[in-house]
Amino acid sequence: MLYDIISLEMQDISYTIDNSLYLNITNRCTNACVFCIRNKARSFQGKYKLWLEYEPSTEEIMKAIGDPNQYKEIIFCGYGEPIIRLETIKEVSGKILAYRPKGPKAQGPKLRIDTNGHGNLFYQRNILPELKGLIDIMSVSLNAENGEVYNAICNSFFGKAAFDAVIDFIKESKKYIPQVEATVVGLPQLIDIEKARKIVEELGVPFRIRPYYEDEYVR
Repeated sequence: MLYDIISLEMQDISYTIDNSLYLNITNRCTNACVFCIRNKARSFQGKYKLWLEYEPSTEEIMKAIGDPNQYKEIIFCGYGEPIIRLETIKEVSGKILAYRPKGPKAQGPKLRIDTNGHGNLFYQRNILPELKGLIDIMSVSLNAENGEVYNAICNSFFGKAAFDAVIDFIKESKKYIPQVEATVVGLPQLIDIEKARKIVEELGVPFRIRPYYEDEYVR
């Protein structure tokens, strides 16, 4: 029991940015991106200890959320690839949805996953039907204009299969998730952002450039 108390004090399961709550549920990832902020520090914004001592349970995550309706969005994100914990995402999302106000005009928080798009490759099956009705927004990190660049900067566990799998994941997400977007990190010295934008436009989803936080967010 003492170990659990100490561990909880050493890690942050959730953190807030504006009116959004981010859930940090794993440090495991299928990429080792050269630009990832976790390569620089174990904490985020100088106050959130996101390097986990252990992966939190559904019950611990729900306790960290509190009242979900106080947030505009709840995002599965953090210092790893959240879809690696697919069953936990499904359990937590279901519990959050149970808290949503009832009625035609009632609105609770949007549920979003920030993912590298390797979910189907990781599980060797199409996992997206399992998320239908649970997740409102799928934000997929494209992060390159082709497979060669992707392999060079993302160092994926899946090697050459990774980039095409991300493209396929975006296409498949559109069938089951109400909102899908593709993103790149704002590093034009590494990524041809306009070529990536063209790919995303052809996929028919919104394109977003994520800010590169660098030192102002890493302490």
